Amino acid sequence: MASHEYTTQDVEYLRHGDRKFMARLFKPQGKGPFPAIVEVHGGAWCNGDLNECRIYAEGFARAGLAVMAIDFRHAEDGYPTSLADINYAIRWVKAHASELNTRADLVGVAGQSSGGHLSMLAAMRPNDPRYAAIQLPSSAPAVDATVRAVAMLWPVINPLSRYRHALKARDSANPPAWVGSIPQRHDTYWKTEAAMAEGNPISILEKGEKVLTPPAIWIQGQPDIVHDYHDPDYAGPEHEPQRFVNNYRKAGGEIDLLYVDNAKKQGPGSFEPAAAFFHRYIKA
Repeated sequence: MASHEYTTQDVEYLRHGDRKFMARLFKPQGKGPFPAIVEVHGGAWCNGDLNECRIYAEGFARAGLAVMAIDFRHAEDGYPTSLADINYAIRWVKAHASELNTRADLVGVAGQSSGGHLSMLAAMRPNDPRYAAIQLPSSAPAVDATVRAVAMLWPVINPLSRYRHALKARDSANPPAWVGSIPQRHDTYWKTEAAMAEGNPISILEKGEKVLTPPAIWIQGQPDIVHDYHDPDYAGPEHEPQRFVNNYRKAGGEIDLLYVDNAKKQGPGSFEPAAAFFHRYIKA
């Protein structure tokens, strides 16, 4: 894959009251149009900012992908505020496509951990009125939040099962260190288990909700008990990655599941296959 030079630019893409939300644009140099990716950081829906995306955004830009890494509402703002901001960011990229040397029909979305979950949920429900509630300026072109492809890097695909998984581990005789503040972060953002079930891509597929299923890739580190585990309330044998992949395919979606060394996942081992995936499915 060719290596591109790139420039960066920080912009305020959204404001809620007096709160400014920033995006960092990574613009590869060369002849476009380039595929464009909205990059969504992780942090268990409570922590982190666009700087968490630097390794992935830089890797994508060098691989010839334009990237918009975003800040968005999370933590106490609660579900579904993050989805409204991400939905808006996807439409913002389409409305500003020429500035990124891309086109409105060449946009995908990617994220790590909880950002992977949010990316998939945004892709599945681009027209949900709660998610699409923030209007672009009246001067902007008419665009929607559909995406061509989704890359999830070790996503927390099932908020409810991860919450119960963490509670069970926390209440064991010797709680493992990975539990940390996971239950508290779920409580802060999701508020209720009902919300965790409603904003849950696995539940959405298993109950047959009509959603979009664009081409997707799940890149999963091993061993990784935080993201690759068996739902304690699920009767089937699969861990969550394979469970989601099976349901996504049953719903008509194309999806790859790639396992990588967990110790090396935060680097080329994840962003290189993700970039190759985007080039395969997002072509001018």
